[in-house]
Amino acid sequence: MWLRITGRLAALRLGLRGGTSCACLQARVLERLMTTTKAMRLASVVTAMNVLVASGFSIVGIIRPQYLLPAGSVPTQASLILAMYAAARTIPLALFALGAIYKEATPALLLLGALAGAMQLLDAGIGLFEHDLGKCAGPLFIAVLQFFVVYLLHRSRRKPSADRLSP
Repeated sequence: MWLRITGRLAALRLGLRGGTSCACLQARVLERLMTTTKAMRLASVVTAMNVLVASGFSIVGIIRPQYLLPAGSVPTQASLILAMYAAARTIPLALFALGAIYKEATPALLLLGALAGAMQLLDAGIGLFEHDLGKCAGPLFIAVLQFFVVYLLHRSRRKPSADRLSP
């Protein structure tokens, strides 16, 4: 058994090109972890802002619908029901996303961040349908930013291999 283990360790040492020392490998892994920490922080901030703003808009739609309706529209029972539907999707997403951020659950944050970005992308489509540049550009910008930080977090989570860590 000992021969098998030492044989594999020797093969691993030979696999590291250029005589890379163990300390150098550890430093690169530590650097990689720091990148993951930064990506997690960035994704946490962007996702938290995204879901809180989306929840805020849906709550405003329930409390003061005239702020969200097109100019000249009168708030009705139908607009209240639609605002409640919006709140029913955004508030639980916000709670779960904030829970994932608090627990530092990276896989959950990846999934919930992608979902929040998709919802913003759909909101931009609604703004485009209404021919309202503000209701299209804002959610589109947030969606692009959200997808970017989710991509950065996903890329930083990939397991480092000996080939990527060698000089």
